[in-house]
Amino acid sequence: MMVANIQVSETPLVLYTLRRADDALILGHRLSEWSGHAPILEEDMALSNMALDLLGQARELFSYAAKVEGKNNDEDKLAYLREERQYRNLLLVERPNGDFSQTMVRQLFYSAFADLYWRAMMKSSDATLAAIAAKSEKESAYHLRHASEWVIRLGDGTEESHRRAQAAIDDLWALTGEMFSVESGERGLIDAGIAVDPETLRAQWRRTISDVMIEATLALPTNDWMQQGGRSGRHSEHLGYLLSELQHMQRTYQGLTW
Repeated sequence: MMVANIQVSETPLVLYTLRRADDALILGHRLSEWSGHAPILEEDMALSNMALDLLGQARELFSYAAKVEGKNNDEDKLAYLREERQYRNLLLVERPNGDFSQTMVRQLFYSAFADLYWRAMMKSSDATLAAIAAKSEKESAYHLRHASEWVIRLGDGTEESHRRAQAAIDDLWALTGEMFSVESGERGLIDAGIAVDPETLRAQWRRTISDVMIEATLALPTNDWMQQGGRSGRHSEHLGYLLSELQHMQRTYQGLTW
């Protein structure tokens, strides 16, 4: 018998925390799909470790969201027993891995933002979020460095690797704008010093990305149109397939624990 969806009291702080937890959970799952399939052994280990970093961030954020909500939900229920539209992750992180260039460009775009975001969140007036940020920033700094080095290597490598890296940039660029949006209920958290206004991070994020592009001999698209939806629960078809795999054990075997 399949387990029913849980209901979540989506107060501004709970929802804000879940958005960041969902980013980490979904991207961590995507990176874990490379385990045993990466182009070289060292990269297989690196991507698996990055996935574990993100899973650790997700666990801390889910646990805090459950504590703030104060209901009968815990980190496992929040991760595995919500329906698709209750997930509020960025559209960027749910995109399939594609080829190795696609994965590295996706990681570069996300990590360049996450590194700035967690660094800024270390000053949050919420002590728990500030502590999570202090740990997460160290991990995101490594993720950014790793992705940057690979994008440079691919862009300034062979003709084929350059073509694939540029194709990945052109494909994913329209999904980056969502990182800087302020969603419903977040303005009050920003004014209270709990949350960070992501718009204040955009200029530095763009400089970081541009510096990598120059060294990689790649170009950013000039189109300013951006796709939105993930933060409000409107996802691509890719998330549904991902969740069917991610949630299978908890949905099939109620109350299963490690």
